[in-house]
Amino acid sequence: MSDVVVVGGGAAGLSLAHRLVVTGAATVTVVEPPEGPLRPPQRTWCYWDHGAGDFDEAVVASWPLLRVHGPDSSALTFDPAPLSYRMVRSAAFERMVYERLARTPNGRFLRATADSVRNVPGGAEVRCTTPDGRTLTLRARHVYDSRPLRALPPARTRLLQHFRGWFVRTEADRFDTAVAELMDFRVPQPRHGLAFGYVLPLTADRALIEYTEFSRTPLTTAAYEVMLGHYTREILGLDAFAVETAEQGVIPMTDARFPRRVGPAVFRIGTAGGATRPATGYTFAAVQRQSRAIAAALRDGRGTVPAPHRRRALAMDAVLLRALDTGRIDGPAFFTDLFRRTPTQCLLRFLDGATSIREEWSIGLRTPVGAMLRTAVELPFLPRRPHPAPRTGESSR
Repeated sequence: MSDVVVVGGGAAGLSLAHRLVVTGAATVTVVEPPEGPLRPPQRTWCYWDHGAGDFDEAVVASWPLLRVHGPDSSALTFDPAPLSYRMVRSAAFERMVYERLARTPNGRFLRATADSVRNVPGGAEVRCTTPDGRTLTLRARHVYDSRPLRALPPARTRLLQHFRGWFVRTEADRFDTAVAELMDFRVPQPRHGLAFGYVLPLTADRALIEYTEFSRTPLTTAAYEVMLGHYTREILGLDAFAVETAEQGVIPMTDARFPRRVGPAVFRIGTAGGATRPATGYTFAAVQRQSRAIAAALRDGRGTVPAPHRRRALAMDAVLLRALDTGRIDGPAFFTDLFRRTPTQCLLRFLDGATSIREEWSIGLRTPVGAMLRTAVELPFLPRRPHPAPRTGESSR
């Protein structure tokens, strides 16, 4: 019997398995679906870090500078030193973690479909089906389940961050490899919510270019293709280029309360456990915090999953989501002003949920105070309603 079974080999599951093995906190079995409809396509994850990190061998690109284009075409470029923005591709991350698991007797990887997870006396069990049809039952003291939820918890506000991205190659060198374009609001804006472009140069002639919306309903693939075509050709001015591959996803942006404990020995992690930052969709950095906290808890003999975000951060996000959803604030203007008027280091800490009360108060005064206060007063009286879970993806943020 393992100390831990991790269900799902996405960013959350693999990050936790890696942390438990490298720290010696527990023996781990990772259950990952075989090739097929339950196994997601390759994904892109990005995060801020400084110096040498645990995942350097899986980092495919990094950028020392950040840029935001306002809806008026003004360009704001920031130097977040000592931080840099880093990209990890899921295939490289998986190879790295699997190799590290293989080098230790404390790690094991199983390709199988997890059919059920339940608490049992003394721990929990996971019933699986292998690719050849055999049934296996795994027992562990603790199970950490990262699979997407079938339905989202009740919420007052539910938006979606939905996107499609092209990995493009141009005939000539067109990209500045030192700058990541976090938000480009020069794209046409939807009637509800907001939209922006996102450009991560990989080389001078290759980049990931995304079209992203924060709104209630995803677009069709054809509609994303139209918006990406407009952004690349009309706004970025690219003419001769080829699309090498594409990625698409949907991430919930909600003030729902995600239960992290399903029973005495079963816990949810990742997006299912509330790791996605509601107002931004950023997940990867919170997953690392969550993994470190779980490893520390297991070393101390506690099988808990600490909250990945502070209550203050979630409360502020709930206000922002409601203000965006009601149209009380102009999304492109709000985010552009936030970048323009807030010191870079403070803003990045805010996006990562690591600011102090004083810093948060300072940031709050730089927002549309009247609209935000009206929304904050309204929120406690709004009912929480159930929503269907979207087909989630894992974004570049």
